Amino acid sequence: MSSSIRLSLAQITSGEQPSENLELIATHTRAAAQAGSDVVVFPEATMRCFGGPIRTFAQPLDGEWADAVREIAATNGITVVAGMFTPAADGRVANTVLVTGNGVEASYDKIHLFDAFGFAESDTVAPGSDPTLVEIAGVKVGFATCYDIRFPALFQKLGDLGAEVIVVPASWGAGEGKVEQWTLLARARALDSTTFVAACDQAEPVAAEGNAPLGVGHSIVSSPTGEILGQLDATPAMLTIDIDTAMVDAVRKTLPVLKNRKHFDKN
Repeated sequence: MSSSIRLSLAQITSGEQPSENLELIATHTRAAAQAGSDVVVFPEATMRCFGGPIRTFAQPLDGEWADAVREIAATNGITVVAGMFTPAADGRVANTVLVTGNGVEASYDKIHLFDAFGFAESDTVAPGSDPTLVEIAGVKVGFATCYDIRFPALFQKLGDLGAEVIVVPASWGAGEGKVEQWTLLARARALDSTTFVAACDQAEPVAAEGNAPLGVGHSIVSSPTGEILGQLDATPAMLTIDIDTAMVDAVRKTLPVLKNRKHFDKN
């Protein structure tokens, strides 16, 4: 049995004020609903961009900011996926993806933290531990966040759990070759997991200081065979794609990499 889903990737540049970022969510959610989308995906750190005191802005999943996102989703009759920060038990925060609206309520805490390229996310962010899979419009959707995309095992685990689409909100760090890595990794993880991968990055900021990962744009949707179904440039925009999950079933029958793979002892 196959299902189809229409999703929109809202490639925005979030700022330092959560209230202003809610306005961006409202505008793009309305546009996605008008386009007939079942789900609209916003980047990692939509609540508040990196490069500042994110612990000050963290709120629980039942806090005012998340409730405002829920209201936007309810008003437009669509599922919203947006990156935020929630308090963690050790004084740090969790880098959380909120998934809400149209009968869906879930969250995912980023597992692999970006301690690379001179940035130490783990200084302020505590890692998550569990994969998240939900059903949206009859389609099984898994979640990963930014740096997670470098780790095939998470995507393969989501494939094992039945994911047909994996959504990846991101705030990708800039640098030489980073755009090419971003798009290559999205396609590779689609191949690894035989799922569609929909990776939504922050748009490239007009100006950036320091080494905080603020986004390079180039949001992308890849098929289970690595084909690029749609891709944006570096500027703010929205990409809307129709996905037919019948392709997942077909690819897994002809190229059963999840079934064929071997598990090696760490020793």
